[in-house]
Amino acid sequence: MWVMTVDQEASRRRGDQVEALLDSLRADGPLAGAPGRPSGLERPFERTAGDEVQAVFADAGLAVDVALHVLDLGGWTVGIGAGAVDRPLPAHARAGSGSAFILARGAVEAAKARRPRTLPPLAVRGEHPDVAREAEAVLVLLGSIAARRTPEGRAVVDLVRRAAEPLRQQDLADALGITQQAVSMRLRTALWAEESAARPAAARLLRLAGTGGDDGSADVDREGRA
Repeated sequence: MWVMTVDQEASRRRGDQVEALLDSLRADGPLAGAPGRPSGLERPFERTAGDEVQAVFADAGLAVDVALHVLDLGGWTVGIGAGAVDRPLPAHARAGSGSAFILARGAVEAAKARRPRTLPPLAVRGEHPDVAREAEAVLVLLGSIAARRTPEGRAVVDLVRRAAEPLRQQDLADALGITQQAVSMRLRTALWAEESAARPAAARLLRLAGTGGDDGSADVDREGRA
């Protein structure tokens, strides 16, 4: 399982942005578009204390998507703990216990202390520390790619990411009022194909960080899910 703890940066200066974060995740983020609780989200995000929120994931791929979305918003520190949770899980994430919760706490504190500060404030801690460091490295790299995109590149990537089904480049061009060639150039410059290819690798490393010897499918079986 994966516990994600997200803490707001500079809350005294910016004011409490927790509700805005939760609205973004539900409206245009990875948790949008599904009635009720999305598959793979074991316990939804909720405020734990102050300007911090926490969620429990049963799907490492969804955890990757959410973590990168939060980093892309800016102003948030992300910690991911990969490990076991005590069963039965309580109704609210903030009441949960187990190694994944402890690891997530260590991860968010490590993310706050990350240097240099120009890197995305994200850290991963897992029951298998070496693999957790590898997962963190890939996620920080992906977050860095997104942070360096131009506004034009970000606009086309956002359209691709939010589409319910794959869009043709001509569809993207029509939506943005530019040529198909311009769309192709923006996607290449934004390294969208490379990011898309690397996200599954990040998810697999997250699985291994918590399970060690396999890709996490055995853990899914033990939890009683297909």
